[in-house]
Formats: sequence, C-alpha cells, structure tokens
Amino acid sequence: MGAIWGGFAAQVPVIKAQIGAPDALYGSLFLVSSLGALVAMRFAGAVDRRLGARSVQVTAAAMGCAMLVPALASGPVGFAFGMVLAAAFSGLCDVLMNARTSETEEARGRPLMNLTHGLYSLSFALTAILTGLAREIGLPPVAVFGIIAALILTAAPWMIAPHRHDAGEAAHLRNPAQRGLVWLAGLVFLAGFLVEQAADGWSALHIERTLGGRAAEGAFGPAVLGLTMGLGRFCGQTLAARYRETVLITLACLVSAGGITLAALAPNVALAYAGFGLLGLGISIVVPLSVALVGRMVPPSQRVAAIGQASIIGYGAFLVGPSLMGLTSDAFGLRVAFLTLAVMLLLVAAVLMPLIAARIRASR
Repeated sequence: MGAIWGGFAAQVPVIKAQIGAPDALYGSLFLVSSLGALVAMRFAGAVDRRLGARSVQVTAAAMGCAMLVPALASGPVGFAFGMVLAAAFSGLCDVLMNARTSETEEARGRPLMNLTHGLYSLSFALTAILTGLAREIGLPPVAVFGIIAALILTAAPWMIAPHRHDAGEAAHLRNPAQRGLVWLAGLVFLAGFLVEQAADGWSALHIERTLGGRAAEGAFGPAVLGLTMGLGRFCGQTLAARYRETVLITLACLVSAGGITLAALAPNVALAYAGFGLLGLGISIVVPLSVALVGRMVPPSQRVAAIGQASIIGYGAFLVGPSLMGLTSDAFGLRVAFLTLAVMLLLVAAVLMPLIAARIRASR
C-alpha cells in the first residue's frame, strides 16, 4: 500500500494536468473515491470469511491493478471511476492487513503494529523518490503504476497469512462515558488523517506550483514526509513505553502545527522540505497512539467496537479533506490551506486532548 500511494502522491501534478481538473474539482474527485473506500470497508469481514488466508493477497493485487485505471484517465469521469476502484480495494486491504498484523502480534506476543505502519511510511517515501526520477526521464503515470502492479503481483505468493476469528465481541459500547471518550478520540483520528492526507496529496503541488520547484523536487516533498513519518513511528514506539498517550499526542500536534506552518510560509523549497519533515515526525504518531488510547479506555470485550467507531469518525477525513483543501486552495492559495490545518492541530492540542485527559481521570 505504501508503494502504491507513494507513487500516486508523486504523480499528482502530472495526473491533475492530464485530466484537466482545477484544484476544487480535483479535490472533490477524491470525495467520490473516499466514499468507495468507506463502503468497501463495511464488507471487509465478509471478504475475509470468503477468501480466508488469501484475503490480503487478493485485495493487494486488485488494488495494484486498479491504479492503472486513473493513470490512464484523460478526463475527470474516468479518473473518478478509477479512484473509486482503487480506493475500494485499498480500504479492504487496509482493514485486512491491520487484522492480520493484530493476530500476528497476539500469536507472537510482541507489538508489530508500529513497525508495520513505519514500513508503510518508508515504502511510501522510497516509491515517491523513484517516481520523481521516473518523471524526470519522461515515464508516464501508466508506466509507473504498471511497474508497481507487477512488483505487487510478484510478491503476492508471500502475502498468504493464516488467520482466525474471535467470537463474542461486543457490537456496541454500552457505557455513555466510554462512548463520549471514543467520540473525542475519533475527532483526534479525524485531525490526524486530515493532515496526513493533505500533506500526501498536496505537498508536491505546493513545491512545484507555489515555490516553482522541478518535478523531482516536487516528488521529494511526499518522500520527505514519508521518511520522517517512518522515523517518527519507530521512535514513537520507544516513547510510548515511557510517557502517557495524551501527553505524546499533545506534543505531536504542536510539533506538527509548527512543521506545517513552516512549509506553508516557506520562501524556498529547502525550508518547505524542513517543514514537511517536521510535520512528518509529529503527525506520524497521532493516529497510532490514538488507536492505543482507545483500546486502553475500554474493556477487552468492547475494544474492537470502540476502535471501529473511532475509525469511522477518523476516516471522515478522506471525505471532507480533499474538498476542504481544494476549495481553500482555489479561493486563497495553498499557503492558506496548509495554515488552516495548523490551526486545527493547535485546537486538538489545546481543547480535545485536555478534555480526553480529564475524562480518563474521572473514569478511574
């Protein structure tokens, strides 16, 4: 998944020009694809039961092949159709990969989720860099995604993972206080995903259009973000053993707000890289630590339901984020669009996290 979306992020300026979409329309097209992902996620359990150990293998291969459709699109309609397909398989693969990782953690008795998310970030960064070089030598998007799809199909035989299903999980949270905490945590999910999605999808365009960077320089923006997010997640695993999640999330939001402000106001490409790097270090741990926080706030029998409800709120970012960035950018420019996200992160640190910490103390 990291390779697919890293390649896509570095191709945003090319694909946007290829389909002839202005910022507002381009952002709105992502709304359609996000709906595809959310609808598909509802069927993840049925797909898992049907495909069993091959569920990740099949959905990953399908996602890689589906990305060829938006890469070939010559207009907004074809692009939207292709992105719905790709996002649907991406949503399924995301849920199923996290389920397999969780089962492997339980079987081996050691944490693996942060490592998995860190490897996603590193593969995202590496593919973004290589895609930028491919753009420099003139390779079109369909050639790049064809190579990525071929690599995924080659690796598919090693994606088979034994699994099991647990019965007896509570479908709903019964305690109103717990539901309130989950909603607050879901809003933190939402903020984290909003910033991640915006930086992934618009950093290359900001560097190339706002700052006049070349294609390779634009592609390096998402790469810097991916590299620092990978580093941040590996470091976050160590920090989580020493500090409370609420403290770390608050600090991460402050660091991220500083980074995105620097990137937004940067007068040159180098400072924009520094800003996106700082943003990556901070935002990388917001969602993983929020997942851990939700899991700790509820009884084991309600953990799946709680994380699922918080995730549904968080994935709303993929519905409102692209349109928010596109409309704000069209009206005021990308600098203001990124500064809007910085203000949101400051509100999370100043309002949401103190509320969550207070509710946790009250529930003890």
